[in-house]
Amino acid sequence: MNVVKAKQRDSGATFFQLFKQSPQFTALLLGQMFSLLGSSITNVILPIIVLRESKSAAMMGTVMAIYMVPFIFLLPFSGVLVDKMNKVRVMIFADLVRFGLMLTLALITFFDQFHMLTIFIIMFFMGIMESFFQPAYSGVRAKVFIKEIRNAANSITQVMMQSLKLLGPIIGGIIVSVFSASWGFGIDAVTYIISFIFLLTLRSISFQRDSNQTQAKSSIRKDFREGIEVIKQQSWLWITILVFSFINIFWGGIIKVLLPWLINIHYKFEPTVFGLVISASGAGAVVCGVIFGIRKKWNNRGILTYTTVAITGLSLLLLPAFASVPFIMLLMFINGASNMLGGLIWETSLQELVPEEKFGRVASLDMLGTVALLPAGYLLTGWIAEGIGEITTLIAFSSAIAMIGVVVLLNKSIRAFD
Repeated sequence: MNVVKAKQRDSGATFFQLFKQSPQFTALLLGQMFSLLGSSITNVILPIIVLRESKSAAMMGTVMAIYMVPFIFLLPFSGVLVDKMNKVRVMIFADLVRFGLMLTLALITFFDQFHMLTIFIIMFFMGIMESFFQPAYSGVRAKVFIKEIRNAANSITQVMMQSLKLLGPIIGGIIVSVFSASWGFGIDAVTYIISFIFLLTLRSISFQRDSNQTQAKSSIRKDFREGIEVIKQQSWLWITILVFSFINIFWGGIIKVLLPWLINIHYKFEPTVFGLVISASGAGAVVCGVIFGIRKKWNNRGILTYTTVAITGLSLLLLPAFASVPFIMLLMFINGASNMLGGLIWETSLQELVPEEKFGRVASLDMLGTVALLPAGYLLTGWIAEGIGEITTLIAFSSAIAMIGVVVLLNKSIRAFD
């Protein structure tokens, strides 16, 4: 095994030790930092271009749906296939294809040949590549983030990613204002090549193969069922995946639909306030991520995870209480910190409990549970808000999140997860 092992210390690897002790972690992190930065820039520029071309918000929704559909439908199969292949090579291939797609988008924008059909095709294939890249990336993380560096590695990864999600939109706004959209798409294309170069240094990593893969009768359906069996064997895994598939419906509806309405329509705050509120959530995530990475081991993780769920629900429940920007920012700071803690505990637990040779399919099932119901959740939130009112919907959804956290804590196996 080529993964560089960290030194055995009771305190575990600190942030400063991490880069020196695990060069492969450093390469993986830097590559994905550049890639995420480019994607964050595109996420700002693409809606501007689509709306400028179509003059329709529904068209932007169509673009996102075309991206999400192949991603959602391929996840159950892509995770199985990823487990049969070298996960680093899967990531390399996906980066090369995405480089070509974004370069094409940059060129057609530069030469003023922008057409919606072209965007549909590009986003469809971007969704396909994402469905393979994400399970592969999860599997590589599980391989590189060995026990001695796991908490610090997951923590610093999430801190960097959250920071880039805040920085990328700012850079994207500057690029489209000062230069042009084609420059932004071109930069995104270049970041995929940078990621590709870093991934080349990880080609020597070897992955365990499932013994069943050598059997002629091995099938995607059988391998998919084996992924389900891995999840079913651990109460922590199947309960949490199932529970969060519903929590994400409520949480996503509040953050994507009800929160913008609350800030911009109900309270009539300036548009910049919404940016401050979202930034406060990101800041809470970053602070919590740093704190999480300081410790090698966290105890009572089941209790901690679902306590953060209850805290998340309560913080959202209090949003309509006072029309105060600092108060709302504080609540969103708490919300971001709670989500980060729960997310980090979940990520580290997956890396501990799931066998390496089955990680891709389990990760894909986890992602499927996370994203599959989100589009329906957005529609459901809108319909319910139309019927009973936005504030009532916000109170009902946030209360549901808090209650789910409390109810799940009644389960002995969840409380016992350490």
